[in-house]
Amino acid sequence: MKKTALNLGKHVAKIGDPQSREFLEEAIDSLDHGQRRAAVVLSWVGAVALIQDYVVANHLVDFNAEATKRNLKWKAAITADDISSRMDEYDFLQICAAISVLSKSVKNRLEQALKLRNGAGHPNRLAVGEFEAAAHVESLVKNVFEKFA
Repeated sequence: MKKTALNLGKHVAKIGDPQSREFLEEAIDSLDHGQRRAAVVLSWVGAVALIQDYVVANHLVDFNAEATKRNLKWKAAITADDISSRMDEYDFLQICAAISVLSKSVKNRLEQALKLRNGAGHPNRLAVGEFEAAAHVESLVKNVFEKFA
């Protein structure tokens, strides 16, 4: 896994947001040390934070309009924290696809990543393999960190 972690580590310098960069660094370090569940969770948290920040900076009006269409009680978000505290991540992905922040294929891949993150982030008997964790992190690097950083 050290070679995989080293290859993924090359992407860290491209991440401008310090918080997201730190999540990715910790995810890669977790992979390097065999902490696969931690790598899955940390990489997901950093990725979704990047998308939320991107939406706030570039698509907030469209995002709030779509959120309101789906939930009449939606209180317009102003910050990424508003989004993360008021909406679950699955719904967030659906809205991002609806307003063309995410393509259908990327949204589908992120839904899979979210399912793995949910399994890895809660006490259960889910076993996360070394290659599965590395593929999860790599997919987030390619589809989120490189695109939204």
